[in-house]
Amino acid sequence: VQLQASGGGLVQAGGSLRLSCEDSELTFSNYAMAWFRQAPGKEREIVAAISWRPQFTYYTDSAKGRFTISRDNGVNTVYLEMNSLKPEDTAVYYCARDSEDFASWLKKNSAEYYYWGQGTQVTVSS
Repeated sequence: VQLQASGGGLVQAGGSLRLSCEDSELTFSNYAMAWFRQAPGKEREIVAAISWRPQFTYYTDSAKGRFTISRDNGVNTVYLEMNSLKPEDTAVYYCARDSEDFASWLKKNSAEYYYWGQGTQVTVSS
């Protein structure tokens, strides 16, 4: 089991970044995926999630209107497009795969995701 996240970096406030997470799971398309983030001294929180099929999405309030989660099942990859970035978006971002396949709803609790990427640092300067 391996999820490989990439795309983080240093960006100025108002800028954009696109995170990618490639999953080695052969049945990737059967699982909901999510992006979480963890800032220093804070708990890990969900940012966005996308269902396995049909493709429903969830966004935390701070991400709505600025971030877009998407997936390409042909290349086993989930993306997080982040626009209008703010300094408070600074965190390590993690991708995660749902603990069960063909889930009926999108999970928002990190404890319900068993498979995690290594994290990618996003730093937004003011």
